[in-house]
Amino acid sequence: MLKIDTHAHILPRDWPNLAEKYGDDRFPVIVHTDDRHRIYKDGKFFREIWPNTWDPQLRVDDYAKFGVQVQVISTVPVLFSYWAKANQALELHRHLNDHTAQLCRDYPRHYAGIGTVPLQSPTLAIQEMQRCVEQLGLSGVQIGSHVENWNLDAPELFPFFEAAADLGAAILVHPWDMMGRESMPKYWLPWLVGMPAEQSRAACCLILGGVLERLPELRVCLAHGGGSFPYTIGRIEHGFRMRPDLVATDNARSPREYFDRLFFDSCVHDPQALRYLVDVAGIDRVMLGTDYPFPLGEQQPGSGIAALNLAEPDAARIYHGTALEWLSLSASRFS
Repeated sequence: MLKIDTHAHILPRDWPNLAEKYGDDRFPVIVHTDDRHRIYKDGKFFREIWPNTWDPQLRVDDYAKFGVQVQVISTVPVLFSYWAKANQALELHRHLNDHTAQLCRDYPRHYAGIGTVPLQSPTLAIQEMQRCVEQLGLSGVQIGSHVENWNLDAPELFPFFEAAADLGAAILVHPWDMMGRESMPKYWLPWLVGMPAEQSRAACCLILGGVLERLPELRVCLAHGGGSFPYTIGRIEHGFRMRPDLVATDNARSPREYFDRLFFDSCVHDPQALRYLVDVAGIDRVMLGTDYPFPLGEQQPGSGIAALNLAEPDAARIYHGTALEWLSLSASRFS
């Protein structure tokens, strides 16, 4: 059975050292020493990575162990650089997008790609998204759960979403710059608690802000199973009904009605949680996603779905059917 991982991160082995070029240590840089590969940001260690972060054949071989044939690759959110001057960030985004597109050309049966854009300038973001889709052959773009002080319902961002709908570009919303970094720094809580909250923040802004209502053709996937959004929809809907003066100010439709407008990956790390997600969103809105190759990702791609023991038609839908719909691709693309 064709299996497509819609949430797989990749980096080039090297990228431009913009921290040095522009005298700004906030730009991430990669340093290779012997067998260690480390990303530094703000002048200090950020994350260690491994060859499976960039080696395309190693990744294909890793996935083959689990019977997964296709990876939809996207950059690592730390490289979004939404805080930077837009023209400087664009330089990095273009490099990353060119790299992603080249891998898709070199390994057409195993890779599809989504790009990255400098959303701090919606005009430049639209231009780069157009280049990604129309020139590079990518299926869409990945964006953060917010853009500095803009949530995804910000009026400044609506033209970007409008352009994405017009292009038919798939949008992957990924948590980044997690809330709670200052107030709960211990125990990895920004990643364990803040990350799911970021996705609920994004979902609520897209729904309650009327973005999805105004753009019915927009195809949005929420990574990490939508974070806490699906599991707190009862509370969100209750607030919508009880205090419409606070919640329903920009959209009069119930937030629960938008599950058939959103896509979700399966990266929730709990078969019971995944079964609930399928129940609340529908089998046709959920698709395989792993967050490969990082520690918070699913370590055996597809294992969460396999634990559900789905009938073959439902398994086919969640392993590849939903992904093909979200990406607007044909299965023959990978044959």
